[in-house]
Amino acid sequence: MTDLFSPLTLRGVTFSNRIGVAPMCQYSCHDDGIPTEWHLVHLGARAAGGAGMVMVEATAVTAEGRISPGDVGIWSDAHLASHTQLASALAALGTVPAIQLAHAGRKASRKQAWLPGPADPSWETLGPSAEAFGDFIPPRAMTEADIAASIEAFVAATKRSIKAGYRLIELHAAHGYLLHQFLSPLTNKRNDRWGGDFEGRARLPLEIAAAMRAAMPSDAVLGVRVSHTDWVAGGWTTEETVELSRRFKAIGVDFMDVSSGGNDPRQQIPLGPGYQVPGAAEVKKGAGIVTAAVGLITEAKQAQAILDEGHADWIYLARVLLRDPYWPLHAAAELGRTEAVPTPPQYDRGWNALGKTKMAMPIANPMPRLG
Repeated sequence: MTDLFSPLTLRGVTFSNRIGVAPMCQYSCHDDGIPTEWHLVHLGARAAGGAGMVMVEATAVTAEGRISPGDVGIWSDAHLASHTQLASALAALGTVPAIQLAHAGRKASRKQAWLPGPADPSWETLGPSAEAFGDFIPPRAMTEADIAASIEAFVAATKRSIKAGYRLIELHAAHGYLLHQFLSPLTNKRNDRWGGDFEGRARLPLEIAAAMRAAMPSDAVLGVRVSHTDWVAGGWTTEETVELSRRFKAIGVDFMDVSSGGNDPRQQIPLGPGYQVPGAAEVKKGAGIVTAAVGLITEAKQAQAILDEGHADWIYLARVLLRDPYWPLHAAAELGRTEAVPTPPQYDRGWNALGKTKMAMPIANPMPRLG
């Protein structure tokens, strides 16, 4: 059985435990894609809370690939300084700094999540086919030149991410964004080599992942987030996800982050605790690849049971960490593993009151300066 607080090593990176902070959009940039003090404090708090990996939210590889004007980006060298500072701070707090690279495709050009409707001003969106998502702006079907440019954009963003100091890069191919749009027959109506059967629909995600792997050092980690099903009849399926995962593994992808849905407004999702875990289990079993489970995992015993039952190798947490940045520390106490998650020495007084074994987190001293 795998312990929630046992290390995980992929390539040249060791994660101190099996708890990862999933990418969560904050929509808090100033229309330039440059991370702000909000991102530093928000992500830094989760790193101090004991997670073995902290991932920066979906980070746009092109300006038009942003979900909203407030999205983080890494499409130019102007973004490097802030990302370098962010990655350095996360590493200094004892976690592995990670980043998710993304393109929103036809789901781009929206206001921030709490302000519904199109961005003002809006911009042209792209997709495999000229079909809108609900009442979103109809996209323009991508040309061969657009597709080539998207591959180049992901590669350039990968190189910047490595230069900034991120040790793990995750390719976003889920939740109805561009690469998921290419994968699903519900959104990919092309009749060229980028569409049609499974081979055609999977071509772009696989080519991008292969190009990213070639642009990364051998000791850096590459993962892919997928929606294992569209939750719509005739859409992308778990069986296709397993086959895709086998192919990702063959080209050097190190793990799959298994989510679901987001591609079609007609989706019928059976929400409940751990509702996406069966998809992760299918991918782990069928593709023989390291797998992360995510989605309504909120309790320590629940997370440990997922590992005990062999359904996944890694637990990604999202909304529960918005409520409690120190979930890993609380989980360690609940599972009787207080020695497993070191606390920042600055916080010892608070945790000692709960009887926590004193074990200083390996925080860099002094911490890097802001600015």
